[in-house]
Amino acid sequence: MTAILSESTLTCPACGHQQKETMPIDACQYFYECPGCHRILRPQPGDCCVFCSYGDIPCPPVQQSGTPRRG
Repeated sequence: MTAILSESTLTCPACGHQQKETMPIDACQYFYECPGCHRILRPQPGDCCVFCSYGDIPCPPVQQSGTPRRG
């Protein structure tokens, strides 16, 4: 069994700002405000949360399910 990772680096599609964040273990995060440009990020169609859309590591629920990432 693979360990669940709890940190992911989000990259803002608007300004390119990168920020390492701790992900919720038992939930998906639907909104995230970019610290660089203050744009509110929302999941892309087909993704459950902002970490799956803009992070380098998918959220813990997706890691646990073993569902492959899109793209």
